[in-house]
Amino acid sequence: MRRLEKRLFAVTDEIARLREVVRQTEEELGVHQHLEDDAVRDAAVGGPIEREDARDTSRDVARFRGLVADLSARIDRLNTKRAKLLERLGPHDSAL
Repeated sequence: MRRLEKRLFAVTDEIARLREVVRQTEEELGVHQHLEDDAVRDAAVGGPIEREDARDTSRDVARFRGLVADLSARIDRLNTKRAKLLERLGPHDSAL
């Protein structure tokens, strides 16, 4: 197997791995969003502890959204790299 093909397989495997990480992170984000909804409602009728909890859960949601965005950007860059590798590979080898 040529070096170019090995690189292509490695990039493709990394894209698949990152997609799974995004899927898991989005699921966890959903949990945090539900917690945030509850915390915001509790803060509306509660005291300072509930408001601090709402701020903490909002930060968690923002952090997970940022993580999903960062992972998606990495996937986009790898897809671009994969497309360039496929172009270099040529039309007769592009079944990968």
